[in-house]
Amino acid sequence: MKTLYLVTGADGHLGSTIIRLLRKQNRTVRGLLIPGKTAPDIPGVRYFHGDVRDPESMRPLFEDAGCRELSVIHTAGMISIAENVTPELYDVNVNGTKNIISLCFQYKVKRLLYVSSVHAIPEQNKLKVLHETTDFSPDLVKGAYAKTKAEATKAVLDAVQKGLDAVVVHPSGILGPFDTSGNHLVQMVTDYIEGRLPACVNGGYDLVDVRDVAAGCLAALERGKKGECYILSNRHYEIKDVLRMVKMLCGGRRLPVLPMWMAKITAPLIGVICRIQKRRPLYTRYSLYTLQSNDRFDHTKATSELGFKPRDLFQTIADTITWLKKKGHSVLIQKR
Repeated sequence: MKTLYLVTGADGHLGSTIIRLLRKQNRTVRGLLIPGKTAPDIPGVRYFHGDVRDPESMRPLFEDAGCRELSVIHTAGMISIAENVTPELYDVNVNGTKNIISLCFQYKVKRLLYVSSVHAIPEQNKLKVLHETTDFSPDLVKGAYAKTKAEATKAVLDAVQKGLDAVVVHPSGILGPFDTSGNHLVQMVTDYIEGRLPACVNGGYDLVDVRDVAAGCLAALERGKKGECYILSNRHYEIKDVLRMVKMLCGGRRLPVLPMWMAKITAPLIGVICRIQKRRPLYTRYSLYTLQSNDRFDHTKATSELGFKPRDLFQTIADTITWLKKKGHSVLIQKR
């Protein structure tokens, strides 16, 4: 029986990349967009407008599938680098996921793939390597985004106990081409290229290519074990090294590297300046906390069971810059 793939968050960085990969495999795809959003320019995809907070608005996405089985890839969600959970963030990330789960039961979906985050994994001592777990709680993690993703992940695994066939993936920090949704890491690269990044901070995180995560998602959907979680990570990269790679590829000025204590002191001021300029701040108290947190994620399980193999970040950055040029982004600095 043929499969119809339903992708929520179809205009997001990961969602749109998954759709590109599905269409390259000649799969039949439907994408869910927030009302008012313009559909990505990916041929052969049927798009529907709906809000994950409103299950009735999503019914057309699931209906009239004919004799095809339904596979749902739930990537939709709000990303936040704030500390406190807002009602909107909770409603989208937690209640929205619960609505998707309910519709999966109602329409007898073959399998649900939920895109969680490594931030949902309980934090441990920085000396410990972090592996997959089934123990998720907002009380075990820090930051608004992490708390909502932890609670949503628990809801998915609880639904598995009630009979839903679902698999969970935990991507680390995603970077790469095809972003039109405001990925924070892509913003950091473009801000540096365009001379808007005032300084670099002394810290880093596990960064992975969006195309590798997309491939990992489809592998988990096809070959992952019911009720299992898979970490889709790469390795730790210092932010100063990421920007050094960008400079090697297209030039740019050398930035001062702020020690973390100084970055934390200046973060509120940077936030005020960004609000005046109507720009989103990259350095917040929580984002700075993340750059010092334990990111020793082990993707061995995904590699052995799914064939997950992340590429070197230098290639990711090179492809991201090439994509930005093709999209006619603001003039890039000439390589020196």
